[in-house]
Amino acid sequence: MSVSPGEYPFVAGRHAIPAIAALWGRGKVYGAGKVIKQGFGYSGCGTVEDLRDFYLGEGAGLTMRGPNLAFDLPTQIGLDSDDPRSEGEVGKVGVCMDSLKDFETLYEIFQGDRDLDKISSNWTINGTTNLILAMYIALAEKRNIPISSLKGTPQNDILKEFVARGTQMFPVDASMRMTRDTITFCTEYMPKMNTISISGFHMREAGATRVQAIAFTFANAIAYFQTAIDAGLDVDQFAGRTTFLNFGGGMELLKEAAARRAARKVWAKIMRDRLNSKKPKNWIYKETGGALAGYWTCTKQRPLNNWMRVGLGAAFSALIGDPPALVPPFDEPLGLGHSPEADQLSADAARIIMEECKLSDVQDVFAGSYYIESLTSRYEKEIFDLIDRIDEMGGATKVAENGWMKKEIARSAFEFEKKMETGENIRVGINKYTEADEIEIIPKLTSMYHSIDTAKAEQKQLDKLKKLKQERDNKKVQSCLEKIENAARDDKVNLIPFFVEAVKEYTTMGEICNTLKKVFGDAMDN
Repeated sequence: MSVSPGEYPFVAGRHAIPAIAALWGRGKVYGAGKVIKQGFGYSGCGTVEDLRDFYLGEGAGLTMRGPNLAFDLPTQIGLDSDDPRSEGEVGKVGVCMDSLKDFETLYEIFQGDRDLDKISSNWTINGTTNLILAMYIALAEKRNIPISSLKGTPQNDILKEFVARGTQMFPVDASMRMTRDTITFCTEYMPKMNTISISGFHMREAGATRVQAIAFTFANAIAYFQTAIDAGLDVDQFAGRTTFLNFGGGMELLKEAAARRAARKVWAKIMRDRLNSKKPKNWIYKETGGALAGYWTCTKQRPLNNWMRVGLGAAFSALIGDPPALVPPFDEPLGLGHSPEADQLSADAARIIMEECKLSDVQDVFAGSYYIESLTSRYEKEIFDLIDRIDEMGGATKVAENGWMKKEIARSAFEFEKKMETGENIRVGINKYTEADEIEIIPKLTSMYHSIDTAKAEQKQLDKLKKLKQERDNKKVQSCLEKIENAARDDKVNLIPFFVEAVKEYTTMGEICNTLKKVFGDAMDN
């Protein structure tokens, strides 16, 4: 039996009326003049001074609704910039953030009519989420802004780090405790703050099949939700402040569309029937949308072909009622930071899909198609079967801890590469159509971060950090670290208030994480 958009199990779309994403801050009005805005502008590299000045200049358009921050690798894994293991990585793939002093500097530009209670901050961070959150709280309290008014989204999806990325700092149980602390603290004190953005994207990029990416993501989500429920929360207390990023994608777009439709059904049934949510709006699988073609499909060779790949993915996103976001821009494989030229082409292509082709005017044009409907049902069963298998092994935390999930993804990646080598899988310009008469078109592009000298970032950060540690009250820092260590030994204690106290004294992220490792252990040792 077919259902309408906005009706359980939401296979035809999450909303009864198409929700059209605003692109580059310019939206499409629908219904009673309402506009749905899609966040863009994921960015960050160098020092916070570099990034602040970038946002004041050519990067101003990236922060219209608040920053969407990328952090460097040391920040992601809880190392200070002066840690020997950080050498060569400071400020490279994101901005470095050692202490509240860095946080204060970056957020200098967000004041007045763009103060913390008027923007939404997004942080792509996982293992150190609660330390970034503590800095945000400390900064708000310094500005006399109630933390109950703060809005934002940390990624905070630590299980997929064990499976696909590797930035976990603590063993699984301690890592899940940190996630529990985020959800319980924000539910009580920061009701406008999203607590987690659960992602299948990274697993898909690592080699997972479309079914694995969805099933593993939902298995992880079940583990997070159950952890919060076990801490005493009702699922409907916190579910509204959880989101999904997306599942990534691939070039077999009819199959990707069917899998995304199936995912909506699966999540609705999990929320209603397994987690016993009583609020239908919490049964809806909420994601940013787009990315149906994935990032891994983009190639360094003939990079303009990526625009076609991602553009087709965006069109198919529109056909299943998702925003037609062209992500990534075509120059994704060419280096850090998308060029303004590639960003403009992506934005315009999405506008063409919506405004000229009108593909977003209908929610689910595939409804009733025998091929799509049969695929949707097949994927729904396969996803549930895989979740059941994970349950039989003890749940997502167990299979993340023992490496089973990671091995399954590696196996799928190996099978895909074998098919690339034999030619069973085709990538134009890579393993087919590579004859001498084919033309390689390399466009001239402008670096997004041309004003930031990342080669000098590390020394600048080291000089700042040395000065900070000399000028702060180190006795208070030591006292805060002792309190954190003692609190960490009691599993029932929420550590976020202790982190807030510590960062206010300019205790660094690395110092706090090293203290926690004395109690929790170090995942990097495994």
